[in-house]
Amino acid sequence: MKTIGTHNYYVYILTNYNKTVLYIGMTNNLKIRLHQHNNPTIEDKIHFTTKYKCFHLIYYEHFQDVEQAIFREKQIKGYSRMKKDKLIHDFNPTWNFLNETIE
Repeated sequence: MKTIGTHNYYVYILTNYNKTVLYIGMTNNLKIRLHQHNNPTIEDKIHFTTKYKCFHLIYYEHFQDVEQAIFREKQIKGYSRMKKDKLIHDFNPTWNFLNETIE
């Protein structure tokens, strides 16, 4: 039997300043992960978010089960751009950058 703890997992979407590129990720600490995206190391220079300047949080979902979070991340990654845009719009209609709202 699987015990459910008080774990936190987040599926999130980042975009660039012009909101033309989307990046979907999953983490167990959204605040730290956003800091890592915004402060890339030398090794990170080849990663997608650094290359395309995707540092702005526009969407996230919270999960307590890692398997559900992984499933959801894969599901969203499989969406068309139109479906991703609708998901973001329903959550954040003006596509405000939410980085500063994460505690």
